[in-house]
Amino acid sequence: MSDWPELRAEQDHETLTVLHLAAQMIGKIRVAHAPWVNHGWHVALQPNARGLASLPTAAGDGRTFTLTLDLCRHAVVLWVSDGSREELPLNAGSIAALYQRLVRLLDQHGLPSRFDGLPNEIEGAVPFAEDKVPRDYSRASAGRLREALAAMLPAFARFRAGFTGKASPVHFWWGSFDLAVTRFSGRTAPPHPGGVPGLPDRVTREAYSHEVSSAGFWAAGAAKAEPFFYSYAYPSPDGFSAAQVAHGRFDDTWGEFILPYDQVRAADDPDRMLGEFLQSTYDVAADLAKWDRSALERAPVAP
Repeated sequence: MSDWPELRAEQDHETLTVLHLAAQMIGKIRVAHAPWVNHGWHVALQPNARGLASLPTAAGDGRTFTLTLDLCRHAVVLWVSDGSREELPLNAGSIAALYQRLVRLLDQHGLPSRFDGLPNEIEGAVPFAEDKVPRDYSRASAGRLREALAAMLPAFARFRAGFTGKASPVHFWWGSFDLAVTRFSGRTAPPHPGGVPGLPDRVTREAYSHEVSSAGFWAAGAAKAEPFFYSYAYPSPDGFSAAQVAHGRFDDTWGEFILPYDQVRAADDPDRMLGEFLQSTYDVAADLAKWDRSALERAPVAP
């Protein structure tokens, strides 16, 4: 067994729900108060040594600020360019309490605090201010997520480094609660059908305006499910679902290749297995869709 931490819905679900909804609040502040960047890349959270952080947001008075979902301090940490810093503990007892305290914290510092109060990409979502169900927060569960992200990031970074075409950073989407990296062929794609719960179709269609091969790690979050790695293509080329890849299987429900986190964790070399999954699923997508691979790829450059 590797030293990758165990992640199980049975023990981690409550905490992952808190983290998912807290991450949505942080991301929604960027949606409301930052200029829109293509594909919404400006609102994604950035993995760091402590957890997940927003990009700097302008306060409108010459200052900027960032919010970090700090899984070492177990708090939402506010950093302001005037040197001030403050923490908001994640064990607030309920999502409503966390939401109210976050708004109050921003107001106290004279920072933008208005943002959409309804969670995205969650079926039957309850507004943050009305979600008063008691929520337990486990430091151990949050720590395991931080350790898991730290363990898998090198494989994603190497995979991203092997592409010279347009590609996203390795970043974290708070809507679906997943780490992701996306490669683009450079060709436009047919309009996406949309229909993602709580997500305007115009956002989805911009995200998939061009052909992509995208891969990542779904941490489940508010969905009580076991986490997995995934890889998909949009549009999905003929023969994609039946293709042979190094690890995992194609899941018809999700419409993508999936590789359970537990299977990677149990491998003798998890980093290698994950790397092979990322590369082989991309190879299939790029070959079947006839991407100009010679113009888009390179061998990763050693540091």
